[in-house]
Amino acid sequence: MIRVQREDFDVGAEIAALTAGNHAIGGIASFIGTVRAGASHDGAKSEIGAITLEHYPGMTERQLAVIEEEAKQRWSLDAVLIIHRYGRLEPGARIVLVVTASSHRQAALESCAFLIDWLKTKAPFWKLEDTRAGSHWVEARASDDEATERWNQKPKAAE
Repeated sequence: MIRVQREDFDVGAEIAALTAGNHAIGGIASFIGTVRAGASHDGAKSEIGAITLEHYPGMTERQLAVIEEEAKQRWSLDAVLIIHRYGRLEPGARIVLVVTASSHRQAALESCAFLIDWLKTKAPFWKLEDTRAGSHWVEARASDDEATERWNQKPKAAE
């Protein structure tokens, strides 16, 4: 399930709704990304006052569906949830929720890590950071590309 939305989300309610009634699930993994108040991505010492996430409706959801499908091809998953917010977000605000559920914990943990890495480099979102020094667009980082590259080898599905 994929949602791109401006509104915040309730992590507990989202996980409960995703897994309700499915007693075949043996492991649930989740990741919550938030806006940090630390130094900006460009290495400047200015603290982040807010970020603005932009996207192209329709294109974004299609690309997230491709990423979700890749995870489902690699692991045996009972449920997947990706919620990504857009708009202006203040420090501490939730940006993204990724939840994977499987009959085995390893598949849930690995697929969740995979989705996080692929969302960072393959999801069409653009981030504008607002700092005391001004606003600037966040550039892609080599470390994010390296994290994505580690998934080139497809793992064996959990039995």
